[in-house]
Amino acid sequence: MQLDQAWVMQQGEDAMLLHGVDRAFGTDLPARIGIAVSGGGDSVALLHLFVRWSAQTGHPIAAVTVDHGLRSESRAEAEGVAHLCRSLGVPHDILTWQRPDIAGNLAAAGRNARYDLMAQWAQQNGIGGIALGHTIDDTAENFLIRLGRSAGLDGLAEMQARFVRHGITWVRPLWQQSREALRAYLRRHDVPWVEDPSNDDPKYMRTRARTLLPQLAELGIDAQAIHHSAYALRQAQSALAHYTRQAAAQHVVQQGGDLLLPAQLPTDVPPEIERRLTVAALQWVGSNPYPPRKIFAGSLGHELMDQPRTTQSGCLIMKRKDHFHITREYNAVKDLVTATDVAWDQRWRLIGPHAPELTIRALGKAVAEVPDWRACGMPRQSLMASPAIWRGDTLIAAPVAGWGGEWTAQIFADFTSFLLSH
Repeated sequence: MQLDQAWVMQQGEDAMLLHGVDRAFGTDLPARIGIAVSGGGDSVALLHLFVRWSAQTGHPIAAVTVDHGLRSESRAEAEGVAHLCRSLGVPHDILTWQRPDIAGNLAAAGRNARYDLMAQWAQQNGIGGIALGHTIDDTAENFLIRLGRSAGLDGLAEMQARFVRHGITWVRPLWQQSREALRAYLRRHDVPWVEDPSNDDPKYMRTRARTLLPQLAELGIDAQAIHHSAYALRQAQSALAHYTRQAAAQHVVQQGGDLLLPAQLPTDVPPEIERRLTVAALQWVGSNPYPPRKIFAGSLGHELMDQPRTTQSGCLIMKRKDHFHITREYNAVKDLVTATDVAWDQRWRLIGPHAPELTIRALGKAVAEVPDWRACGMPRQSLMASPAIWRGDTLIAAPVAGWGGEWTAQIFADFTSFLLSH
């Protein structure tokens, strides 16, 4: 269900914004749509546009705000969004991030947590897609920040307007609109919003990039110019992904949760495609949300020239006579415990007689308890990192090792599906 185009054309300055919202999900419209709203101008404009869209189409929407707790004002801002949603008649939920005691990049951890929390919220509320309020200015700022980090093609490519993560479709309906255009829209409709004070704090890289853009405009390097370059890079990335999938189909073998890559690819496979295959393999086997930052300068053969095995990104890479065997590193999953009806290591689903007292843990050294485990054809290291059913300290089943009884283990998104979605 989409907007009547005659009505859209009657909306004056709002027409292009409404058109972007209307076309965000294409023809694959979720039964219910979620709107991520922080309280800032971009997301509030997105919410207001979707309210108008919903009123015209009758399609149900709901809003969600994640209180990240990184600033003292965050709760009040989330409550402000709740008040706005009540006035607009939109169901709204506040999700609170229980910030872990971690070192490292707190902003990145918070960003990942927001996606995780919103995906769980969507799955629990019958929401198949979530709209995000990113703009052309975000593209320009990201480009400058990543350029300063010596990013390659993937890092500089434009943010995807539509992508799938955690089984949810995410869209950026306003990706071609400027931040100022959205604030002008809010002023036209007398809709309040809040400004994040960190946007003016020069200690943040994004603030410095935002300040730099007006100066670069004197050279013709404005948000629109950067958008065109980032878009071109996204197109190039898409082409490389196509040929990477072709190479994977011809040369990569999936064995359970492991991947086997040739020790020597044919000479007609370019080094960049080989590199992308390696990076994707490590990301998939290692259940990593992002590609590894440390990427191989050359082939796996170069990395393993003087050693039979190495670890990288939560993976164990073993050199064989004619191939490289990439499996999950046991130390990366040895402390991972879940209920039996929950996805384990973000890619395994175990099917069998679930019970509250049972858990999924890595098989570990208990592989020695599995009768004739060698018959399954998997290396011992692979089986140690595979999911097993436990009752306390008692091993109940090790389905990947061929000792499952009523239990089976399935990869619910194979390597081919992973490449298609990335």
